[in-house]
Amino acid sequence: MLDLAITTTDDPVGPDQYRFVAVDAWWLGSFGPHQHLTEHRVRTWIPARPEREWLLDRSLTGRQHWLTGSAEEAAELGFEPSDVAPVGVFKAPWGEFHREQDGLCIEPAIRRRGSWQVPTPEFVERLPRDPIALLARLEADHPGRWANPFSGAVDALRTALLPADVRAALYRALTGLDGVHLHPGPVEHDGRACTVLVHDAGRTRTELFVDLRDGTFAGERDVTRTDSRCGLPSGTLVAETAVRTAVVDEPGETPPG
Repeated sequence: MLDLAITTTDDPVGPDQYRFVAVDAWWLGSFGPHQHLTEHRVRTWIPARPEREWLLDRSLTGRQHWLTGSAEEAAELGFEPSDVAPVGVFKAPWGEFHREQDGLCIEPAIRRRGSWQVPTPEFVERLPRDPIALLARLEADHPGRWANPFSGAVDALRTALLPADVRAALYRALTGLDGVHLHPGPVEHDGRACTVLVHDAGRTRTELFVDLRDGTFAGERDVTRTDSRCGLPSGTLVAETAVRTAVVDEPGETPPG
């Protein structure tokens, strides 16, 4: 494990304010034999008191890049760009968004248990702040073949729900994983100078970008390390995100700039 010290801070959120999280992403999708990258736009307003109503705005920009096949070939097979992901404006307390057939979101009768993908306040509170113990917890929670510890950490960081002390411990803990190294020197990502943790193992090479100013998660980039069965050659970009956060007074409000 590297003696990695990244300064992490949190902007204070008043009891009636919201944390605004903006995710701009290119994510991999498939339709039959065809693979594509589609640009997603996700905006979330998270209240300081999580039992209050959260606001989620998901949309597609309409931009796509076909990695195998083409838009014309997919259209002939019945592909509809709007079917790539659920879009719309959704509201729900605790962020428990659930899409019904009529497009409404309601709170499920039973709240989800916290996880790395859904880091509830209770889940975050139970996480160790010691990097060695946190690494052990991360590995224990990801014993399977498909969800590796590094990707689990990225999932949690992308939500912007991990406080500064957890992020600081997690960045250091990740350097204890096989295949992880620190990129030499800062790298610019989405206009920000970032420290980069690289996970170069398994099917993909993942770069995790950390904003040097405050240790917030700035995004990630995934590139294939081997030729895939679906026809994607090694070195293909299969995911890229940019994440920004801010504190605002009202749901739906966006920060200037």
